[in-house]
Amino acid sequence: MITAIICTRADNGTHTRNNLLEFFNSCHIKTQLMINQTSIFNAYTQAIQVSPKENNDFFIFCHDDIEILCSKDSFLDVLNNYLSNPKIGFIGPAGTTHLDRECVWWNQQLWQQGKHKGLVFHGESLLKAQPTYYGPYGKVIVLDGLFLACNGKIINSIKTEKPKEFPGEWDFYDLYYTTQAYLNGYNNYAVPIPILHNSRGELAGRDSWHANRLAYRQLFNKHLPLSL
Repeated sequence: MITAIICTRADNGTHTRNNLLEFFNSCHIKTQLMINQTSIFNAYTQAIQVSPKENNDFFIFCHDDIEILCSKDSFLDVLNNYLSNPKIGFIGPAGTTHLDRECVWWNQQLWQQGKHKGLVFHGESLLKAQPTYYGPYGKVIVLDGLFLACNGKIINSIKTEKPKEFPGEWDFYDLYYTTQAYLNGYNNYAVPIPILHNSRGELAGRDSWHANRLAYRQLFNKHLPLSL
């Protein structure tokens, strides 16, 4: 079974969210809309608790403002080819091979050094979209949270609840989840799932983002920096 968990703030969906739901439906993927949640950590954890979690079950965690641009057959092939591998943790469209003590996966200096991997289209529509090319697809340490996927074995091996050290409710869940998988010995991958994201992450500068960044750094202090 494949379950997609989407944390969303509105009952009436946008055109983008409706397209996303239609795409998942065409792939026979069960969707769980977590509406008007106060925490993305809690939303994902609640949805997981009521879902089957066998090793061969697949889970998708994604934003509601994305559109998947490949065919359903191509999409399912990528999920099956990666998530059926017992050595793989999380997959997603973009991530990095090096995380320094700043704990900003898209660090511009590291980007220039070729440390990042993946591709995401950003814009309100595909006609107006700009491709953000991070680097060639491949193994990474952590992944961006606009889209994450893993199997039931990984879900059963990590903590999904918000750590008590995190003041904010919405930030750094992606690094928290994928770091755990990496430290547990699994390989995370940036994979060819082309995605249009309506947001460029402008909220990264908010106070709660910085607070969770510092909390993440303290929580994983003995492991930083992380590098392949």
